[in-house]
Amino acid sequence: MASTSPRRSGDPSSPSSPLLSSPPSPGGGGGGGPLGRLSGLRGAARFIRRTGSRRLMREPSVAVRETAAEHLEERQTDWAYSKPVVVLDVLWNLAFIAVAAAVLAASLNEQPSVPLRAWLAGYVLQCLLHVLCVAVEYRRRREATVRGGADQEGVGYGDFKLSVVKHLESANTMFSFIWWIIGFYWVSAGGQALSHDAPQLYWLTIVFLAFDVFFVVFCVALACVIGIAVCCCLPCIIAILYAVTDQEGASEEDISNLSKYKFRTMGDADKLVAGIAAPVGGVMTECGTSPPVEHILSAEDAECCICLCPYEDGVELRELPCNHHFHCTCIDKWLHINATCPLCKYNIVKSNLGREEV
Repeated sequence: MASTSPRRSGDPSSPSSPLLSSPPSPGGGGGGGPLGRLSGLRGAARFIRRTGSRRLMREPSVAVRETAAEHLEERQTDWAYSKPVVVLDVLWNLAFIAVAAAVLAASLNEQPSVPLRAWLAGYVLQCLLHVLCVAVEYRRRREATVRGGADQEGVGYGDFKLSVVKHLESANTMFSFIWWIIGFYWVSAGGQALSHDAPQLYWLTIVFLAFDVFFVVFCVALACVIGIAVCCCLPCIIAILYAVTDQEGASEEDISNLSKYKFRTMGDADKLVAGIAAPVGGVMTECGTSPPVEHILSAEDAECCICLCPYEDGVELRELPCNHHFHCTCIDKWLHINATCPLCKYNIVKSNLGREEV
């Protein structure tokens, strides 16, 4: 399933360009905010490549899914620091801080047997640090967008701020994990007596501990669902990205300039006439050419690496300048999102610009 047709004379070489470099960015680990990183997407594809049967998913299909995972991870980073998500995250953590402050003020007469006040104060500190990191990173990204990379000195300063914020957020995430264990131990050690001696502090601590567990389980489950969808139902992911994102890939004109083919299966009689003895999946015939340009595909190549479906008789295919071919419906949506080949990352927009200059 290499999805590569024989190279024709005059085709351009296949220089690859990176899909989208994924800049390091801090995860939203502190205070239970909604900016949790959905990591492990590429790892899921690589795991299937190492352990899966080649009959179920061959190497080119895994390469397509790794590229989609990288693109999805980059999109997730952009969404995580979009204005609505950042506002929701900040408001959410400020609500935690306000509730904790109100309960601490209302429970001055409570005398818990374990230092629940100290734990809640540490939890509030995590929320404050998380809000600070998110706000700084959001501002840095907006400044970088406005600047457009023209000010090299500003870029260096932005990288320095990114490094500081990243280390602070990592430290805050580690501290929140350790602090959760400490809080769970104190609640367990205090036992049911806490619900009588300090009911407000006790129940607020229980709520915070339970929310953190729910949030972690939700993020892990969501990451697993997305990873499985990337590996097993990539067209669904492409359709969702196509529907919810702005067009940042190729234009309709760029896509329409690509070669379109009709696929035709070959029966035994056709193989005898053509004198072909090797297993053949079918023939690609280019549309709108006279005389018709045809490519014979092997049985292994007569399959779309995106949807994993074999080419059916009469289906329309699209061939990229790098000679990789896919279903028109599959690759057109992909190119609207990203103008690179999902297999070799060949940039079709740069290819078209180069031909125009020539």
